[in-house]
Amino acid sequence: MTDTSLPNEPLLLREDSGGTATLTLNRGAKFNALSTALMSAIQAELTVIAEDPAIRVVVIAAKGKAFCAGHDLNEMRADPGPESMRALFSQCSAMMTQLTRIPQPVIARVHGMATAAGCQLVAQCDLAVAVEEATFATSGVNVGLFCSTPMVAVTRNLPRKQAMEMLMTGEFIDAETALRYGLVNRVVPARELDAAIAELAGKITNKSPVAVARGKQLFYTQLEEGLEAAYARATGVIADNMQDQDTRAGIDAFVEKRPMPDWKGK
Repeated sequence: MTDTSLPNEPLLLREDSGGTATLTLNRGAKFNALSTALMSAIQAELTVIAEDPAIRVVVIAAKGKAFCAGHDLNEMRADPGPESMRALFSQCSAMMTQLTRIPQPVIARVHGMATAAGCQLVAQCDLAVAVEEATFATSGVNVGLFCSTPMVAVTRNLPRKQAMEMLMTGEFIDAETALRYGLVNRVVPARELDAAIAELAGKITNKSPVAVARGKQLFYTQLEEGLEAAYARATGVIADNMQDQDTRAGIDAFVEKRPMPDWKGK
């Protein structure tokens, strides 16, 4: 898909390397605002990636000064009626949920500002690495639009009081604060961002893809359950995990003090 404001420029770029697929938001001139077309492009790529066993990690990156400035307000103003707005935010919610449902872990590569649905995107990714200059805000309240859908992801990352302050004030937090709040995993100098992403992705691609996929699915499911139900579900998953070829080969290698095997993905 292309952006009509940027002729011949694709909205989303994809590059695969060493088991990692990097999806780069390519609306830099629009601060990578999440238009319906851009969200559709992301959804389409995630659908393909989910079925590709060669891809072990997904990185969400962006071009331009900002990581993502949230939804495209010009698009919203063009048709602000209830049906179009429900369709827009339903699409966004589906895209965000898709990030958690694909088997591969997703890392946000945050090189700049992430606001509103952009902050939501960071929160919804499984992991996040940010540069020291990155800033974050759920700033919709500043224009009279409470960040209701971003709140869902943010409140599943941040402690309650910190999340409420961000949502109610719309004020920016810096990268170190985001790290302290739990919104990102690491903060690094800009020159070290790609190396930090590669290091984190490499640690994951070095693990059994079956174990990683099972673990990711269980992680999100058990979070929404009570303690006993979560343990019951986790018991079933870990018992099934023990039946995997990769798992048995890995345990054999550990016990016999041999190098870990080449994972078969089974």
